[in-house]
Amino acid sequence: MKLKWWHVGLLIALGLAIISPLASSWPDGLERVAEDKGFIEAAQGPTFEVIPDYVFPGVGNEALATILAGIVGTLILFGMTYGLAALLKRRGA
Repeated sequence: MKLKWWHVGLLIALGLAIISPLASSWPDGLERVAEDKGFIEAAQGPTFEVIPDYVFPGVGNEALATILAGIVGTLILFGMTYGLAALLKRRGA
């Protein structure tokens, strides 16, 4: 099997999901500004969450739950993108 560019991209994305618990726990830039300027309380939550707070439900270990959430999210997004690309390719042929 010939390794294609999207195979490499998927492997990189899954690798990043595995090391995601090592990410900084400090707030990102936008969140930090909202905290510093005092309007963080005005922020609204999302309309819906597939995997709330990037933690897979039902898993006791937080690091493992974060890894699983990243892997599931990556695979869902990859599957949707791959399906859309296949559909568009078929319609163009």
